[in-house]
Amino acid sequence: MGSSFGRLLRVTTYGESHGGGVGCILEGCPPGLRLDLERVQAELDRRRPGQSSLTTPRKELDKVEILSGLFEGRTLGTPIAMAVRNQDADPAAYRNLKDRYRPSHADFTYEARYGLRAWAGGGRASARETVGRVAAGAIARQILEHLGPVQVVAWVERVHDISAQVEVDRVSSRAVDAHPVRCPDPEAAALMEARIREVRRDGDTVGGVIRCVARGVPAGLGAPVFDKLEADLARGLLSLPACKGFEIGSGYPGTFLKGSQHNDAFVPDGLGGVATKTNRSGGIQGGISNGMPIVLSAAFKPVATIFKEQQTVNDRGEAVLVKPRGRHDPCVLPRAVPMVEAMVCLVLADHWLRWRGQVGSAPLEG
Repeated sequence: MGSSFGRLLRVTTYGESHGGGVGCILEGCPPGLRLDLERVQAELDRRRPGQSSLTTPRKELDKVEILSGLFEGRTLGTPIAMAVRNQDADPAAYRNLKDRYRPSHADFTYEARYGLRAWAGGGRASARETVGRVAAGAIARQILEHLGPVQVVAWVERVHDISAQVEVDRVSSRAVDAHPVRCPDPEAAALMEARIREVRRDGDTVGGVIRCVARGVPAGLGAPVFDKLEADLARGLLSLPACKGFEIGSGYPGTFLKGSQHNDAFVPDGLGGVATKTNRSGGIQGGISNGMPIVLSAAFKPVATIFKEQQTVNDRGEAVLVKPRGRHDPCVLPRAVPMVEAMVCLVLADHWLRWRGQVGSAPLEG
């Protein structure tokens, strides 16, 4: 069904925005991995609401509880269940919307699909669902680090019409997290923060673009045709709430180049292997990683909840007005950075385990 993702490393998320809690079950984690739970919690802290004045004021500590799959600090190879209790749910704030379809939300489409919906906060359509993804992605990141020297770093590249100037080869997680906007370009970050505060005062929202780089990914991950690595990355990222676009490598701008300008020439890497002189392919060719950094971006729409009166219809088909209350982000980008990293880590770890399964496997040591 629609709540599971991955093949060998498979995550299933559960929970609604204003229900008892959220979380996930992660299957396929190899046995023997010494899991650092503090790092799992650190990723959830990067995602949680209320972390700065730029985010929703909802106060959730998002403390994760490991229910299964660990013994004496090591993974057992059995399903890892993780739970986070909702501590600041407020379904009453949505009662005035229970019979009205909020513009650009999933209210109408969920009801069309299931015949009913969790009207408090959007239920499963809320970004609160991503708690389970981020927790699972934190484990996937540790799997990757045991398999090889992999680094996955994402950052806010654009908010509204304000773009950052970032050297992809040099950006670090520390630089990203140095500003609450999670943009490593200090000048652009200040302008982005001002824009977010401006639209918040006006009761509006803005979107933008997150860029991500995965370094240290070996050549050979992925599969031809339907299981291409970039296809699974696109599926993972486009499944995130509010994500409306995906690009890899040169993306859409690459269509303005000729083949002679776009091709990545192969060169020796100086270590007896192969590299490419440029990386317009974004580290993937023919659906399989080529050993170069994987560079991609994801576009996020403006948050659909705006604090302005809008025209809509109710569940009886009557024209009505709606003005939401509640607590919402004026821009999803800062909190979406760990979400993007989590999905990229889950895809890469899944594909690496698929490749590893073809050449033999053993319990992870560490």
